[in-house]
Amino acid sequence: MRTSLCDTLGIEHPILGFTPSEHVAAALSRAGGFGVLGCVRFNDAAELDRVLDWMDANTDGKPYGVDIVMPAKIPAEGSSMDLGKMIPDEHRAFVERTLDQLGVPELPDDTDERAGVLGWLHSVARSHVEVALRHPIKLIANALGSPPVDVIEQAHARGVPVAALAGKAEHAVRHVDNGVDFVVAQGYEAGGHTGEIASMVLLPEIVDAVGDRAPVLAAGGIGSGRQMAAALALGASGVWMGSYWLATEEYLQTMSDSTAMQRALLDAGSSDTVRTRIYTGKPARLLKTRWTEAWSAPDAPDPLPMPLQNLLVSHAHNRIHEADDPSVVSMPVGQIVGRMNEVRPVAEIVEELLRDYEATLSRLDKTR
Repeated sequence: MRTSLCDTLGIEHPILGFTPSEHVAAALSRAGGFGVLGCVRFNDAAELDRVLDWMDANTDGKPYGVDIVMPAKIPAEGSSMDLGKMIPDEHRAFVERTLDQLGVPELPDDTDERAGVLGWLHSVARSHVEVALRHPIKLIANALGSPPVDVIEQAHARGVPVAALAGKAEHAVRHVDNGVDFVVAQGYEAGGHTGEIASMVLLPEIVDAVGDRAPVLAAGGIGSGRQMAAALALGASGVWMGSYWLATEEYLQTMSDSTAMQRALLDAGSSDTVRTRIYTGKPARLLKTRWTEAWSAPDAPDPLPMPLQNLLVSHAHNRIHEADDPSVVSMPVGQIVGRMNEVRPVAEIVEELLRDYEATLSRLDKTR
């Protein structure tokens, strides 16, 4: 399985994988793909720097990239305390009431909470870019579309290409006009922030719109070699996979306390997700649980805009995470979750994807 993208990025297989786990990202790069480390979990730039040092030492010289979360429009900035004043009391009361109703215990007094909001701030995303560019990264991707032009220029000055996710063809055109080098066409099926058009429709629309100007990667609903073959047939130069790496052994090496999340994912079917704004304030696909259902109840308030919603639910997510209860986990995941039925090493998954891809091409060849 080889496309022109392989030569561009210096990889063996056009399989790019977004993940918050450095262990997953490094394993994918070592397996011949291209690991993309999500930076949003790093509130401290120094911590990101240490993790990228680890990536440099554990990718066997293979290329990798980073993913930032930088809104095109700069949202409200400030400290968590300043932003917290903008959250209505009724929203706080609803969250506390819901956690009690779901039986989610309070955190122990000595818990070191993760302040989820900071990684979603524009200023923090800029610090991620500055740190990443001090390392031999080969790609910067922005999960929320085009980063500011000056950030694109900063990356290009270091010889680093920029990718941006798009949920509509017009978004892709705007990205390329802004100087973005790769477009990730992310369909409705995808986990996390996603648009309203399914991959089968979206991908050829974006390829037709910008494919002669920039390589297009297919994202959303990809978890087999058959689906990779379909993506290439629709004009993609490679695939961008995120959800599938959550059910890997390497993911638990980074997120050792995420066993409840993995149990929930392994038990879920492809219909067990929901697209909602309750995670960050922007539409994102999450695993459907008792937590997401509570937010769809008649008495639930409307989610707040980014980054206020993330700040509102940050403490709740920490409590949910520590509760070790699969029925209430709050986790972005795509509809491909229905194929995630066991925890396996990254390299084994890559081998299976490639075998299935070759078998698909062989089967198609016999039908000609």
